[in-house]
Amino acid sequence: MSRRFLPILKHHLSARFTAHTRSVTYMPRPGDGSPRGVTLIPGDGVGPLVTGAVEQVMEAMHAPVYFEKYDIHGDMKTVPPEVIDSIKKNKVCLKGGLKTPVGGGVNSLNVILRKELDLYASLVHCFNLKGLPTRHDNVDIVVIRENTEGEYSGLEHEVVPGVVESLKSNCKVITKFCSERIAKYAFEYAYLNNRKKVTAVHKANIMKLADGLFLESCREVASAYPSIQYNEMIVDNCSMQLVSKPEQFDVMVTPNLYGNLVANTAAGIAGGTGVMPGGNVGADHAVFEQGASAGNVGNEKLAEQKKANPVALLLSSAMLLRHLQFPSFADRLETAVKRVISEGKFRTKDLGGASTTQEVVDAVIANLD
Repeated sequence: MSRRFLPILKHHLSARFTAHTRSVTYMPRPGDGSPRGVTLIPGDGVGPLVTGAVEQVMEAMHAPVYFEKYDIHGDMKTVPPEVIDSIKKNKVCLKGGLKTPVGGGVNSLNVILRKELDLYASLVHCFNLKGLPTRHDNVDIVVIRENTEGEYSGLEHEVVPGVVESLKSNCKVITKFCSERIAKYAFEYAYLNNRKKVTAVHKANIMKLADGLFLESCREVASAYPSIQYNEMIVDNCSMQLVSKPEQFDVMVTPNLYGNLVANTAAGIAGGTGVMPGGNVGADHAVFEQGASAGNVGNEKLAEQKKANPVALLLSSAMLLRHLQFPSFADRLETAVKRVISEGKFRTKDLGGASTTQEVVDAVIANLD
């Protein structure tokens, strides 16, 4: 055989070998690859910037989704019916941050969405990213919180001028039904994702009836999952343990307010809210957004400079793609984002860099397989 044909032969043999050893990630049913509609709410502040980043990346990798965009803002009195109808039709939504006015009796549109669509489970995934230095290693925590009752029930009124009675803080609403279904969701999530432990976070030493009911529900559900370790932790001690030994936690299940605080603490430990994905899910619908509180929503300067961090929403979009049963697209997106973080050349200010949102987006697109 001529020597000049050897490189060609080696190339073909290599290609055949690679093709035969490539793992199969997903075998779709006929029609599963059809483009799916996704309701898109850009939101306030940096929201349009980071949702625009997602649109660019989705288009670059030819993801089988298309967006129905609605211009919604946090100072609106309610969510327009056509937006609710769109989410109910599409079953999924991608959302930027909506700024909730402080005081003044304006309801949070985030809470309205969760209640209207019965998005009872909020999930935030807090984990170390390779190349991003943090004080703790081996952090991989999923915080699952009840999303529709508790301190966010919205039960408050003005008794007389100058005196407000708030059931949000004085006697939160906890029901057996909601406690049981969030516990079931947490254990089912742990089981399906090969997680080893579920920790219930509570304040039952003081709120003996309300948090006692929550714990009782968790214990009952835990008995049906003997392969998953179960423990309980008072929220005070949990906060201290999170910042001292976060690696001990796996899946955490909490009532509403505790989960909000715990998720933000865990996010801060693992690298900041700008890189933590999340979503809100119910039996029929799901809304994906930045996992921990988007504290930069109202940062007009960040929006003007176009330097908002798109990583959290990009990773949330990977969760959305898996939810829609497009795992190969989700893997491509997640791998590209992690590559950019690991290389460290393009990072926004919150991660110690000086890159613009667009520079990070361009880097992610360049790293798509």
